[in-house]
Amino acid sequence: MANSEKERSTRNTLGSEYQVFLSFRGLDTRRGFTNSLYHALVDAGVRVFIDDVELRPGERISGNLLGAIDDSKLYIPIFSKNYASSHSCLRELAKMVENTSKSEEDGKKKVILPIFYDVKPDDAKLKTALYSKAIRNLEHKMEDRKKKFSSEDVETWRQALKEVDGTKGWELEKYSGHGDLIKSVVNEVVVRLKTRQRQVTEDLVGMKVRIAAINNLLDIKSGGVQLIGIYGMGGIGKTTLAKSVFNLLCHRFGKNCSFLDGVRETAKTKGLVQLQTKLLSDISYSGAACNIDNIDQGINMIEETICNKKMLIVLDDVDEGNQIQQLIGVKSLYPGTRILVTTRDKSVLNIRRFKYEILPYEMEGLSEKDALQLFSRHAFNDSSPPANYYSLSKGIVATADGLPLALEAIGSSLFGQEKKKIWEERLEKLRQTPHKDVLGKLRISYDALELDQQQIFLDVACFFIGKKKTDPMYMWEDCGFGPEDALDVLTKKCMIKVLDDDILRMHDQFRDLGKAIAKQEHSRLWDDDIICQLRSTKVKYDEI
Repeated sequence: MANSEKERSTRNTLGSEYQVFLSFRGLDTRRGFTNSLYHALVDAGVRVFIDDVELRPGERISGNLLGAIDDSKLYIPIFSKNYASSHSCLRELAKMVENTSKSEEDGKKKVILPIFYDVKPDDAKLKTALYSKAIRNLEHKMEDRKKKFSSEDVETWRQALKEVDGTKGWELEKYSGHGDLIKSVVNEVVVRLKTRQRQVTEDLVGMKVRIAAINNLLDIKSGGVQLIGIYGMGGIGKTTLAKSVFNLLCHRFGKNCSFLDGVRETAKTKGLVQLQTKLLSDISYSGAACNIDNIDQGINMIEETICNKKMLIVLDDVDEGNQIQQLIGVKSLYPGTRILVTTRDKSVLNIRRFKYEILPYEMEGLSEKDALQLFSRHAFNDSSPPANYYSLSKGIVATADGLPLALEAIGSSLFGQEKKKIWEERLEKLRQTPHKDVLGKLRISYDALELDQQQIFLDVACFFIGKKKTDPMYMWEDCGFGPEDALDVLTKKCMIKVLDDDILRMHDQFRDLGKAIAKQEHSRLWDDDIICQLRSTKVKYDEI
């Protein structure tokens, strides 16, 4: 099969690699099973390569198609009666087998997950006449000069077929129909690709006990419904804990899981419908989520979707109880469903006339030992401070009240700083900051930045969270800043994060700090209400 450039460009995001490669005999399954499987995988958020044009006689696999095979992590050959009669399908399979062998050597393991559509594993392994005869027919055609394959090619194809491991795949005859088989395939792909996994720092400090406590409350092996609310001050690690638990459990739920980040901020800036749409697109077919006109309609659609299947849903940073009802509905949840809520306000978890009790879990600060370890990692790149900085480190840690975000930010701001006088000044500033004033502690890290770093920090906080860093780079360069260096500094100081896809992220406490500073300085406008006021000729700037 050859690649259609137009179709290819519309089926994959520019610059991103494929995750799954589908190999199939178009005459057998293109308009039926393969088409349904493709759309089910795409709806699950998987980037899939599917070819749409058959190779003409004598044509070789294009470089684009070979590139798609190289890019993909999972290969799904759909073995049907005529699969082995297509030299293009066999070339694809041979390339898949070659890549899986190489991947074991370089540590980036690729896997073949075969589907036996209307054949058996023994047919594909040449233990019966079906595929064996098809291969012999190809050999007879080698005499035709138009055929661009050799006896060595045919032997390679034979070996590739024999290496297909039927125990890793699916046989259609063992399922009640296409739908059940496709559901099983999609769930397996989602689990293997970890498409639902959230990014979390490895080897977290002081988190194992907390994860165990949440898992105990969730009681995942029981058949009932459990809702847990993690509450505590901002920057204490609630979201990190929720992500860690979500990553551990999401494989049990396949496609039926969703993690909604920053409910408070998203509801304020974009509205609840945006969150409802995200939830529905995660757990159902994406087309359904596009048709939400208002919150009530969204509630009805969510209730209809989650009432008949067990779900794993995380609602992160909720600040109003009605947000929970608007995002999971008020009707009965399916047995086995687990809901995790994070909030700064414990009272949010007490919802009047709500069908379920939300069990509260208080997120407390790190112990003195864990706090010192976390600080040392960022300040010294070690698990403990050197002897000559031990007393200063203990003093700084004591001012952070076990708050991980503050410990990371303060430690990172002192990394590589050998002048004890600066350490002493920083400690004194922290001691003068009230214990519960989290933003005040973070402000000290901001004040230590250079001017261009401060400006870029404020821009990200006000405008560019969730945006690609390439969007504002030209603007910053035109302003005479050094954006690459500034972003590197801000990342090292734990004030921003640049994800693998160049998306800018920032902890909500740093976001709040940035917006508070920008508002105080009157240096940036991001609030829609204020912008509308300024557009009115009746309002003067000084009055706002």
